[in-house]
Amino acid sequence: MKRQIQLFGLITFALILGSCSRQVTRVATDQAIDLSGRWNDTDSRLTAQALTEQVLNQRWLDDFERAHGRKPVVVVGLVYNKSHEHIDTDTYINDIERSFINSGKVRLVQAGAKRDELRAERQDQNTYASPGTAAKWGRELGADFIMQGDISSIVDSYKREKVIFYQVNEELTNLETNEVVWMGEKKIKKAVRN
Repeated sequence: MKRQIQLFGLITFALILGSCSRQVTRVATDQAIDLSGRWNDTDSRLTAQALTEQVLNQRWLDDFERAHGRKPVVVVGLVYNKSHEHIDTDTYINDIERSFINSGKVRLVQAGAKRDELRAERQDQNTYASPGTAAKWGRELGADFIMQGDISSIVDSYKREKVIFYQVNEELTNLETNEVVWMGEKKIKKAVRN
């Protein structure tokens, strides 16, 4: 009897262990997978791609190069999340910056916390590094334009169905004149049924 109880316990434990096991599969990073209907990596990548294509194929770029004889310098500023959910805008900003650099059409300079870190490192070098090797102050590349944007959303739901609409707005502003030289948008609409 005792042996049967032990065998029953062992089988039960194996069944519980088997039902809790998780299966993980590696997939291509550009494969679109929607589990919840929320903003995801595919939305971020496709939106960044669409908006950089828009901004890099507009008249402001030719106008600037004709007037100054060089590529414009751009800094990517903040993207405000006004949507109903948490969105890591850093991933989206990185996608934008990567597209800018890979296009070769504009020059990109660091913004925000990364720029502060660079300045702190430069300060450190000017304190501790030999004078001949320390990065010098006053040689940063000034940006001509700043790109800023926001992500907003509208959710409509009824019983087990939900429609989520995202709109991402970006605009490019001349830092010297405050003139807005380009505005773009990307819309995404998702239908979710639970």
